[in-house]
Amino acid sequence: MEIECAFFGPLREAVGQKNLYYETEADTAVELLAELRGSYPDLPNLVEEGELADGIAITHNGKHLTHRDGLETELEDGDVIRLTTAVYGG
Repeated sequence: MEIECAFFGPLREAVGQKNLYYETEADTAVELLAELRGSYPDLPNLVEEGELADGIAITHNGKHLTHRDGLETELEDGDVIRLTTAVYGG
């Protein structure tokens, strides 16, 4: 299946482009993130100890993964995943 992946900030720099259409056999978000990390070794760790890495924010079709099924969110052809570093401040 094909997933649209959009990268922002330093993650875009690690991949070398803002958007890519990624062919994958991944069934879940965690599997996709592992594939992306393997394909783009300059990406930082996106998952640590079974959780989304600190400082990483990911949405699936416009909703943060934590508002879905977390890293076990199931993927379908045509889904949109957006990856960015979290913004902190006040």
